[in-house]
Amino acid sequence: MKILKPALMYFGLVFGTGFLLGIVRVLLLVPRLGERTAELLEMPLMLIAIILAARRVNRWLEVRKAIPSRLAYGLTAMSLVLLADVGVGVFLREMSPVEVFTSRDAVSGIAYYGMLLVFGLMPWLSGFGRGKSGSVAKGEG
Repeated sequence: MKILKPALMYFGLVFGTGFLLGIVRVLLLVPRLGERTAELLEMPLMLIAIILAARRVNRWLEVRKAIPSRLAYGLTAMSLVLLADVGVGVFLREMSPVEVFTSRDAVSGIAYYGMLLVFGLMPWLSGFGRGKSGSVAKGEG
């Protein structure tokens, strides 16, 4: 349970942000710029959301600095994103589970899976250079 609560919070914050940005992407950007460009333009905003969400969850829940705690909840949240992708693909887009992972654009798909890995590792990465509570140590800004 110590891993599930931060994983669910982290997943919820980032997935919710992605959902909102996805609406803007699909309705406004894709018709004008195309799928690939729209997805690539969304990624820097998602990176910011990932960084802020990881820091926030670490701080709110005072997740231990230890690698296993932060890495475990980050990878658990990443698994939840993959499950959500499969669920949306299978039940809403009527795709097979294999198609969910193989139907992405070659360029934006690679970038997406790279961002997914960053998402899984960010709770652990955001702990470097911080004190026990996750706050910036004195003199580090």
